Amino acid sequence: MSRIRAKNEEIIIRAASRVFAENGYAATKTATIAELAELPKPNIYYYFGSKEKLYRAVLESVTEPLLAASAPFIEYRDPVMALTAYIKSKLMISKDYPYASKVFANEIMHGAPHLPEDIVARLSEQTRTLSGKLTDWMGQGLMAPVDAHHLLFAIWASTQTYADFNWQITMALGKEELDDDDFERAAQLITRLVIGGCEVQSLPGA
Repeated sequence: MSRIRAKNEEIIIRAASRVFAENGYAATKTATIAELAELPKPNIYYYFGSKEKLYRAVLESVTEPLLAASAPFIEYRDPVMALTAYIKSKLMISKDYPYASKVFANEIMHGAPHLPEDIVARLSEQTRTLSGKLTDWMGQGLMAPVDAHHLLFAIWASTQTYADFNWQITMALGKEELDDDDFERAAQLITRLVIGGCEVQSLPGA
């Protein structure tokens, strides 16, 4: 039963991610989500209780990977390795959670009215940790003295755009959808710009 529940919850969250992304929170109907998920409408309430709780589940489906993406900053002492892995992780979120990423971006653009306080607190703490680590590397002479927060903003913008502005990117590339090679090329370029532009150096012996 637990496997069936987990599978159905995943199906519902993926369907809800798309509907919320396309229609917004207020205009989304649970019946539309149920239809896309190919499940009875009562299942939505059975598994999530309400549209509001389902919306939170959608936000959590992308905020958890966003929070986990900072792991390279803890795992690696070397800034080149950490930033390379971080950028790749952020791009993979855009690849694997395109609709949930749009829901998250739309929520932020509207002042985060439905974003739970505990998620806001965790994201804020993550930002402090990342900016602190960048500042430490600058103090060690391993990076140029740039504004740590604005460097993070630039990385977020350049990686999340592959989900949030997917239509524009696929239109410009003349294809229906992005493939693994597109994301790999994006990772290489963004990493090159960050590493080169910020004069990031590896730790001696790393």
